[in-house]
Amino acid sequence: MSVEIRELTGDDLDQYLPDLARLRMRVFRDWPYLYEGSFEYEHRYLESYRESAGAILVGAFDGARLVGAATGTPMEDHEDDFAGAFQTTELALGDIFYCAESVLLPEYRGQGIGHAFFDKREGHARTLGRSYAAFCGVIRPDDHPMKPHDYHPLDPFWQKRGYEKLTGVLAEFQWTDVGHSRQTSKKLQFWIRKL
Repeated sequence: MSVEIRELTGDDLDQYLPDLARLRMRVFRDWPYLYEGSFEYEHRYLESYRESAGAILVGAFDGARLVGAATGTPMEDHEDDFAGAFQTTELALGDIFYCAESVLLPEYRGQGIGHAFFDKREGHARTLGRSYAAFCGVIRPDDHPMKPHDYHPLDPFWQKRGYEKLTGVLAEFQWTDVGHSRQTSKKLQFWIRKL
């Protein structure tokens, strides 16, 4: 498969947000997110990328089709969501670039696209003068009944890229799990690396 990686900002980014919404709903439906998404929620959530001058969408394209995407913004653009998580640290939100979602259709995995997603976002963060890149991942119990028996956590991949867990720095979000009728709260662990 021939995949082209493109960095999109501004109006170029904006035109692919509906495709990103569809990718998020498809990929995050799987373990460990188990996200029962809606296009209405996605539309509201993705507005932050329209409003952030520092936002980036790194797209993986198979021809004209968006098959994967990774996004990021300056951390302060997510201050309402994350400021509380960082209050116990000495890190200033203005020094951090937030690497948000990274979604890729299963048939395109294992080709180095995940590394390209991080390379492009970290490069963008440096151009914005950021000192750190950070992201967060959902925490699920090992004995969760929906955990696939062949699941391999991404921790080794993230560690290879230089990221470390920020002990005690957790975000909290609510969403509806697949097969459930109401939202429940989930904790997400932050990871960070110096750029």
